Amino acid sequence: MGDTLGLRRARTRALGWLAVAATASVAVCVIAVAIGPTVVPPSVAAEVIARHIKGAPIPENLATYSSVVWDIRLPRVLLGATVGAGLAVAGVVLQAVVANVLADPYILGINAGASTGAACAILFGVGAGVFGALALQAMAFFGAVAASVLMLALARGGGGLSAARLLMGGVAVGYALSALTSLLVFASDNAQGARSVMFWLLGSLAMASRGPVLWATIAVVCACCLALWVLGTRIDALTLGDDTARTLGVNPDRARLLLVVVCCLVVGAVVSVAGSIGFVGLVVPHIARRLVGGLHRRVLPLAAALGASLTVAADVASRTLLAPQEIPIGVLTALVGAPLLVVLVARSGEKL
Repeated sequence: MGDTLGLRRARTRALGWLAVAATASVAVCVIAVAIGPTVVPPSVAAEVIARHIKGAPIPENLATYSSVVWDIRLPRVLLGATVGAGLAVAGVVLQAVVANVLADPYILGINAGASTGAACAILFGVGAGVFGALALQAMAFFGAVAASVLMLALARGGGGLSAARLLMGGVAVGYALSALTSLLVFASDNAQGARSVMFWLLGSLAMASRGPVLWATIAVVCACCLALWVLGTRIDALTLGDDTARTLGVNPDRARLLLVVVCCLVVGAVVSVAGSIGFVGLVVPHIARRLVGGLHRRVLPLAAALGASLTVAADVASRTLLAPQEIPIGVLTALVGAPLLVVLVARSGEKL
């Protein structure tokens, strides 16, 4: 009876925190749409969005606001929420898969692969012209996929796909591709291109715009997050150890491979459109687990909501603190995330 009551309380607590986080995410997104060089009242922003969704005509007094809200800020907010949710969810899963609480979505070298692809696109002129942004994103995604394939090949080279092999393979691929990206920047005589690469490496949502790329990114991230939530019980089994997972009917190698492939798709999609945004996938999973416990079907939705809020809030700060200049969003997430991680580690008392 006591165990049943405890489970109900834990479930109620998880639902309560999820409701709070989801409400906060919506509020942050509304505020983000309203804040900028042109201040838009939240009620006006909501009316503009509602009219566009319904296909209703835009009154003359809302025409200026319509362009700012619908064409510029809303795509950026949607992309920021998607990127934050994807990184947070991938961070939760990868920390379980590689059995390391300091793991984040970039530990498997996926981010380094995307960075190499983006650097090639920028420095060799592929990212210029009418289809420049699309070509840049395509090259970054291709780099992420190539890095994922190489990492999995290295991890499986000696037999099973263990947590240690994944970790070592990812770190090796990440260091190698990071060095290659640095070499490309150093050897290039394109100063403006090198500056663009460095800005992209620090993360930015400046390329956000309504179109196929935005909707494709949202679709990929949402589908992968749903798949990971469905696989939540397998993730729980992996955290108990390989032997225990086998007794529960879960093949550890197959489960890790499936989870890593899905995470690779998520990280490849978000990095290809936003560059490197650090600490979201490292810090948010710790916060989510502290709030709702270790069951991943509870942790994953909460982490997605928290990651979306953090990334959108950081993007607002990045485009307003030094306006008209824009601070790379990765700089701000690191400045906030590093002290927060220190506080979490100090309070948990864990030996990491």
